[in-house]
Amino acid sequence: MSATDRPRLIYLHGFRSSPKSFKAQMIGERLRAMGRGADFICPQLPASPREAIALVRNRIAPSAQDTLVGSSLGGFYATVLAEHLGCRAVLLNPAVDPAPGLAAHVGVQTMFHSDEPFEFLPEYVDELRALAFGAITFPQRYLLVAAKGDELLDWREMVKRYPGARHLVLEGSDHGISDFDQIIDEVLSFAGFGPH
Repeated sequence: MSATDRPRLIYLHGFRSSPKSFKAQMIGERLRAMGRGADFICPQLPASPREAIALVRNRIAPSAQDTLVGSSLGGFYATVLAEHLGCRAVLLNPAVDPAPGLAAHVGVQTMFHSDEPFEFLPEYVDELRALAFGAITFPQRYLLVAAKGDELLDWREMVKRYPGARHLVLEGSDHGISDFDQIIDEVLSFAGFGPH
């Protein structure tokens, strides 16, 4: 198997987040320690949902052997892409229907990790609506991580959205899954990056 044929782990961050997300950093460090750092991809996603999906589809071009790991809004994107491309997806407190919630954030926002401003335009809400999809197919492709302590999104909606998928429901935690170190091995194992 050549390096280009090796499965990759593609991390999609959430709204206002970046590749500097602590979960993305933790996964990247773990894969580098395994000698698989070249197989980890974490792009900075544009604010436009249409452009974010296009960037992943066209520049990264995931295949069925790759795994998408998406956090919050990135979990919504990961599901959209997994449904279209047939790859696996790990969903970390995914946004189930992000358009209504993000409509309240139209305007100038700042990035979490840099305070850099960006504008979330009204048409981006329409782009999110246009990406909406029906029931998931092949639920065995999905691992859902849902925290009951998520202060932004309802874990019950997440569980309902992914019937038949593997569910890892955390009793407490929070939206950012600050105790991610306790489940990273399960996430990597599902993605095919466990110990061999």
